[in-house]
Amino acid sequence: MNSAEPDNATLPRMPAIFIGHGSPMNALEDNEFSRAWAALGQSLPRPKAILTVSAHLQTKGTWITAMPQPRTIHDFYGFPQALFDFAYPAPGSPALAAKIQAEMPVIQMDQSWGLDHGSWSILCHLYPNADIPVLQLSLDRHKSPEEHYQLGKALRWLRDNGVLVVASGNIVHNLQAAIWRDTAHDWALAFAERVKQLIRAGDHRALIQYPTLTDAALAIPTDEHFLPLLYLLGLQDEGDKLSFLTDKTTLGAIAMLSVQLA
Repeated sequence: MNSAEPDNATLPRMPAIFIGHGSPMNALEDNEFSRAWAALGQSLPRPKAILTVSAHLQTKGTWITAMPQPRTIHDFYGFPQALFDFAYPAPGSPALAAKIQAEMPVIQMDQSWGLDHGSWSILCHLYPNADIPVLQLSLDRHKSPEEHYQLGKALRWLRDNGVLVVASGNIVHNLQAAIWRDTAHDWALAFAERVKQLIRAGDHRALIQYPTLTDAALAIPTDEHFLPLLYLLGLQDEGDKLSFLTDKTTLGAIAMLSVQLA
């Protein structure tokens, strides 16, 4: 297949989204974030499949889930039993995983992982029926920010083939600086606002070089929650309409900014 040509010319070009997923409790709670995600799901065209890029799967090499039925992974501790009992039984798509690997041989096929809370805690609101095939792409911990961005670019063809790409992380994520109430450190607010300004300006280079931004070491002491944003930036085409969905920094140092390209 030529990746520049869609499988079906009648398919609408899919949006791409980055969602600040925050606490896994958002899967169960009725709050401003879960309601915004539910409204977003109702506004999106129905995809043939979903590819998620979650902050919570870091690997050596880049892997894609390729099993018919990915399991629901509860990759956390200290939460109520109801969260551990939660399941998101969406099917996988080995055929789509194989097609992606054929287009991008750097990606390896995974048969052991599944969907972690970076995926299911938001998909359960976007598509509560769990009836759309979902694949999850890992973050290669050995790739540079530039390489993650370029991999996002290499995934652009999926948007013309009915696949919704959902990048899931947080542009500010520092649990060591958490305050367990609805407030935020001044530096967290300032960093989130600066990132938002750079996204709006289309300054991908500055965002790829995020360690040079003021307070980056505080805002993202580890980069796994920021890297999914670089995939969204790589997926951006000239002419895309950019919109900000949820836009709040809370719990001291968790930014819940979400971004849509359409």
